[in-house]
Amino acid sequence: MIALKKKQNLWLAFLLVVLASNYMLYNTGPGLSILPFETNGVVIGSLIDFLLVMPVLFMLYKGKFSVKQAVLLAATGCIAARFIIPIEYLQPFVAVTWVGFAIEGSIILLEILLVSTLVRYMPRILADVRSNTLPDMFTFPQAVDKHAPKHLIVQMLCTDFLVLYYGFASWKRKERPGLTLHKNSSYIAFQIMIIHGIAIETIGIHWWLHEKSMVLSILLLIFNVYSVIFFIADMQAIRLNPVYVTSDKLYLSLGLMKRAEIRFEQIEELIEDKDQLEGKLSKDTIDFVARDFGEAYPQFILKMKEPVEVTFMLGLKKRYNKVAIKADQAQEFRNMLLQGMEDTR
Repeated sequence: MIALKKKQNLWLAFLLVVLASNYMLYNTGPGLSILPFETNGVVIGSLIDFLLVMPVLFMLYKGKFSVKQAVLLAATGCIAARFIIPIEYLQPFVAVTWVGFAIEGSIILLEILLVSTLVRYMPRILADVRSNTLPDMFTFPQAVDKHAPKHLIVQMLCTDFLVLYYGFASWKRKERPGLTLHKNSSYIAFQIMIIHGIAIETIGIHWWLHEKSMVLSILLLIFNVYSVIFFIADMQAIRLNPVYVTSDKLYLSLGLMKRAEIRFEQIEELIEDKDQLEGKLSKDTIDFVARDFGEAYPQFILKMKEPVEVTFMLGLKKRYNKVAIKADQAQEFRNMLLQGMEDTR
């Protein structure tokens, strides 16, 4: 596994070298000094890098290969070439870059169509959420899956809706009673520190970058503003969504970052061995442990009979064989787990 990871990093390093070398060739004094008088051959080589070499290196780095991904990466490479290679050198091949814009434009139109579809079904989605007693973190994505097309863009929009809701519309809500995962940690303090850091970075770098590139400075400003809203929403989400328990299920969420539904009947063993809890968690273990200034260890590890599905940001999902948990009310949480496991046997 370590060797595989090192190889992935090697592909990423190659990708960055190819990208940096092309940028330096056309945008720095030493690079321009070595360009020949007839630049068409060099530009063709750069276009091959952007359309073929870099997409292949990126797919090797990610370990995923598909025709769809290759087309999207090539289109992105066309657009990148348009911005990196000066127009006076790119002019004979400018039609190639417009192909990239056309492909990306088609994708944007498809995304707009998906957005309109989601908006169309929003009344039904909200009606399902209001009629359900489960936390919004679970009911909203379920309602979206039920009524809207199952697409990555829809999943991303689902995350954005939750960010906007918890960031702006959840302040009058009262905290649900229940077991919590964050109160005895520095999780909220960490979020506030990150927000302060983003604010300082925005003030300092934005004005410096504004003089260099207005477009980049605006993009950075938008990204930083969204990041602040996200971290505020994440604090609200973890505060308003304590652990939710039914007769057969345990609903775990750690803010907007990750969530899981665990059936008590799926739990094979409750691990409380100190050596395992304070040791390095295995790759097949997902942790619901709030960040702390000191070392934070789980109090329990749930060994599952079959892998449990965990949902991350943007709707990304992965299965794990073990779930590590650190609760504020450790004894109550333990009793709840044991009672749920006993009742479902």
